[in-house]
Amino acid sequence: MPEILPLTKHDTPTISSLARKIWLRQYQNILSIEQINYMLAQRYCPMLIQSQLVDERIWWKKLVLDNTIIGFSCCVLTAVPGELKIDKLYICHDHHRQGYGKMLIEDAVSTLYNAACNKLILTVNKQNYTAIHAYQRYGFGVVGDSVVDIGGGFFMNDYLMTMIP
Repeated sequence: MPEILPLTKHDTPTISSLARKIWLRQYQNILSIEQINYMLAQRYCPMLIQSQLVDERIWWKKLVLDNTIIGFSCCVLTAVPGELKIDKLYICHDHHRQGYGKMLIEDAVSTLYNAACNKLILTVNKQNYTAIHAYQRYGFGVVGDSVVDIGGGFFMNDYLMTMIP
C-alpha cells in the first residue's frame, strides 16, 4: 500500500534527483532545457528543501510505495489569510493514472483543514494539459493567469487554479 509521509532531511537528495527525472520527461516539450535546469536549481537543491522542512508554513510530503519514493508534494501558506497553495505535486510517470495524484490532493486538503484554511490554490503550466485536466477532475477550476518573471531571463506562464473544499 502506498503511504504519504512527512519528508525528512535524509530524503532531500532523493527528492532532488526525482524532481530532475520527472521534470526532464514532463517539461521537455514545454520548456527549454536551460529553463528546466534553472528552475530545478532554484527549487530542488537539497539544502533549500532542508531549510523549508523547519518552516511551520511549509509542508513537504513524500509518496512511498514498496519503500521507494515515487512522488512528492509541497504545500505552503500564502500571504492571503485562509489560503494554502500546492506549490509542488509530482509523481513518477510510471505511476500515473493509479490514484496517487488524488491521494496527494486529499492529503493537501487535510493539511488545509489542519492549518485552518478554506481555500486551496495551485499554478500549472498552461501547456501541461494532462495536469490541468487532472486538477479539474479533482475539483479545481481555472480562475486566472499567473505570469511570473523567475529571473535568468525566464518566465513561468501558468494558470492559477483554485478549489474551495
